[in-house]
Amino acid sequence: MKNTAILSLTLISLITGCTTVPEPVAVEPVAQINDFPTRDRVEYVLNCVAQHGGLTYISQYACGCKIDKIAEKMTFTEYEAAKTFSYLKSTPGESGGVFRDPAQSKDLRSRLKAAEDDAEKSCFVK
Repeated sequence: MKNTAILSLTLISLITGCTTVPEPVAVEPVAQINDFPTRDRVEYVLNCVAQHGGLTYISQYACGCKIDKIAEKMTFTEYEAAKTFSYLKSTPGESGGVFRDPAQSKDLRSRLKAAEDDAEKSCFVK
């Protein structure tokens, strides 16, 4: 019965010329800028606040702004890899070479540094 009603409506609309079929709309892929887990955002803000003299409204707001600006420039996967490379690059000897020397390590560390510098300028009032 349901199929008959749909078929009847389709036939009526075809006969009367009242068909309005929406044209397909191209959808641009949306960059996901909020892919940083809350835990990592909070950890970043707490470390940032500690580096900027302790918890005040200004430092808390500015540090929250800073991680948001970084998240606009890097995916969480890139950020996490860059942070790991940055922490472990000072490992002495050959063991540290795998974190210091690869082009990917240098690229991600420099991108993180640039993102942090830009965020620092944007979010902290001097």
